[in-house]
Parts: sequence; structure tokens; C-alpha cells
Amino acid sequence: MASATISGRAGSPKSPRKKDKTHFLYIAVILAVVLGAALGLMAPEFAKGLKPIGTAFISLIKMMIAPIIFCTIVLGIGSIAKAATVGKVGGLALGYFIVMSTFALAIGLVVGNLIHPGEGLDLAAGAESAPKAAEDAEGLSGFVLSIIPTTLLASLTGESILQTLFVALLVGFALQKMGSAGTPILTFIGHLQKLVFRILVMVMWLAPVGAFGAIAAVVGETGIDAIKSMAVLMIAFYITCALFIAVVLGSVLKVCTGVNIFKLMRYLGREYLLIFSTSSSEVALPRLIAKMEHLGVSKPVVGVTVPTGYSFNLDGTAIYLTMSALFVASAMNMPLELGEQISLLVFMIIASKGAAGVTGAGLATLAGGLQSHRPDLVEGVGLIVGIDRFMSEARALTNFTGNAVATVLIGTWTKEIDKEQVTAVLNRERPFDEATMETEGHGEPQAPDAELEPAAVR
Repeated sequence: MASATISGRAGSPKSPRKKDKTHFLYIAVILAVVLGAALGLMAPEFAKGLKPIGTAFISLIKMMIAPIIFCTIVLGIGSIAKAATVGKVGGLALGYFIVMSTFALAIGLVVGNLIHPGEGLDLAAGAESAPKAAEDAEGLSGFVLSIIPTTLLASLTGESILQTLFVALLVGFALQKMGSAGTPILTFIGHLQKLVFRILVMVMWLAPVGAFGAIAAVVGETGIDAIKSMAVLMIAFYITCALFIAVVLGSVLKVCTGVNIFKLMRYLGREYLLIFSTSSSEVALPRLIAKMEHLGVSKPVVGVTVPTGYSFNLDGTAIYLTMSALFVASAMNMPLELGEQISLLVFMIIASKGAAGVTGAGLATLAGGLQSHRPDLVEGVGLIVGIDRFMSEARALTNFTGNAVATVLIGTWTKEIDKEQVTAVLNRERPFDEATMETEGHGEPQAPDAELEPAAVR
């Protein structure tokens, strides 16, 4: 893990922290949603004319899908290789992350199918001209052949996200086989990813304008029903995340370690406040490392599990992606068939690794999933733009909790945990010393190959 991330001690209460300008973006999006909804209710005909504004913003997001998927998948495969070299700890961590992320994605699909968020809005008008992926593929053979691009570079310039994913996987595994000879190429792709994410950040500053146009047009067309549907999605998402933490993560933690999830969450209370105020779990990364070590988990396990989890264990983001996809499909009166949902889930398992790191990457991943399976639904992502920020806190808190639970689990499975210390700490007999956050280098991963760059999970 990059030492600069830790040495900055973003989570330390005494360390100066550069003001996060995205707070202004957060406020602007909220104001834009409120104003757009109000305009849609008061002047529906005028509001409908603002639809191209939201469409233009979605086009900008679509423009970023292919490079984001390509860079993050290639670099993600490289990170998996690094974690695997750590041995038993890395292997267990990666296996657990894949299983839990898949389970979280499946839960999002189940809840979405139960509540049918967005049902009745019927926003399909104007989307009929977009080709359906199912219609383009002549059966299974046609679908498989459509994944193979005409040239290697064509996958980055065409509209097929599955082709981009396919080539990214080929490049990633090829670079693994090249060993040290592939390092310069990985470094170049890493720089390219920074450029792509920088452009995405610039695009996201237009989110208030895009959200205003999209929400105004939708409310102007459907009235109060749009507001109700978005509220249903947000409430359902928060409830699902809460149940996932308390029931799923809590049960796994209790059965495997005997630790009570609520005691662990109480121990991490200050970190939750920090995450809730910033909508990002990145700021709590150094504190999570320090607190997991204080809890009794060995430094090598913490040093591998936490940074790897920040990129690969995104339970909250997984639930968000599948629930949002079903919301868009229902709102446009084009529900996804069971087969499409399953294939979308498989796509999201891989592509969701690109949902960490930058504001807007989650939206790009959602758009990428819809583009790969049902291009006619991508336009509906404009609905999510307006409420994405309202769901960011739940995503970040769920992701953070999932990584804390994973660290205790991996420590238990590898027998690298002091159970007596765990009991004492969670019973408040040995409180965490905040002064240790000021110790230079505290929280540095100790595992020799755990050089995984953590990402801001939003």
C-alpha cells in the first residue's frame, strides 16, 4: 500500500486535512434535485424540454465507461496477483471477498425483484430506437461471437462493453505471465487510469446540471410518482444495507469468531461518524488499520486484508449496483429477464472493482453493466444521478463494516488473532489510545507484498 496514504493520517483528529471540494458538489447535487423536482411539478411542459440536459450528461458518463473498465480490470488482476503472493492470508481474503461480493450482488437483485422500484413510471418513450443486446445476438453462438472484437483496440472505441471486459481480462492475465517485464506496461496503465479518473472527476462536476435536467424532465412527465419511486429506492437501499450488516455479516462473524457485530460497530463508532460526514471510507482507512491491530489481529493480516478489501470487498456498492439496475429497468417499463439479471450479476462481479476510487465511478460501472446487456436502458441512469449522493453514506458505511468484519474473520481463520485482546477491547476494558495515531508509520502494512493501493470507497 502506498505509504503516502498512511503517512497522511487522514483519519487522525489532529492532522490537518485538505478540504474536500466534493462537499460542494454534494450540496449542489442536492439543491439541483430539489429545484428540478419543484420545476417539474410547477411547470411540467417546460421541464420536459430539459430532458436533453440529462441525456447529455449520461452521454459523458458513457464516454468514460470503456477506459474505466479496461484500466481497473487490468490493474485489478495485477493487484490480485500481488495479494496471492502473500500466501494463505491473501488467498483466504480474496476468496472471501469474491464470495461475499457475489452474495451482496445477489441480495440486491432479490430485494429489487421483491419491491420493484420505479414500477409504473413508464419512461420508455424515446428509448425504443436503442438496440437491445438480446436482439443483436443470434442465440448463444451469436452472443459469444459478439464478445470477440474485430481488433484489439476496437474494444476500446466500440460500444460493446463486454468486448472491453474481454480484452481487459486478456491483457491483465498476459501481463501477469510477463512477470517483471510487464511492470512498465502496468505502470503506464496506472498513469492512464489516473488520467481517466481525472477526466471523470471533471465530468462529475456537471452532475448538478445533469441531475437538474433529468429530475425535472422525469417529474414533469410523471408528476409526484417519480419522487415516490426514488424515495422507495433510497429507503429500500438503506434498509437492505442495514439488514446485510446486522443479519448477514453479523451472523457470519458470530458463527465463525464468536464476536458480536454490534460491539465491533460500537468500537468503530468514531470511524462511522467520520465516514458519514464525508461519504467516503477512505478517510477512515488509517484508523481501521490501527484499530484492527489494537483489537488483536496481527499486523501482517491487517496489512493484507484491509487494503485489499478497500478495492475488492465493496458489499454496499454491490447492493447499490444491482438494485439501481433493476430500478432503471422498472422505471423504463423494460424489466430484465432472469437470464439477463444473472449475466448482469456476473458482469458486476468483475466490473464492480472499478467502482472504487473516484466519485462517479460507481455510476460509470452501473452504466457499463446496462450498456453491456441492455443499451436501451442506459438513458435511465439519469434518474440515479439525482439520488446517487443520497445513497453514498450507506454504501460507504456498509463497505467499511464489511472490511472490518473480513479482517477479524481472516485473523481467526489463520489463527493470527489474540482472542483475549479482542474480548477485552470490545468490552471497553482496553480502550484505543488516540495518541497512537500520531506515531509516524503506525498502521503500515507489514506484509512484504501487500503493496495494494487502497481506493476511496464511495
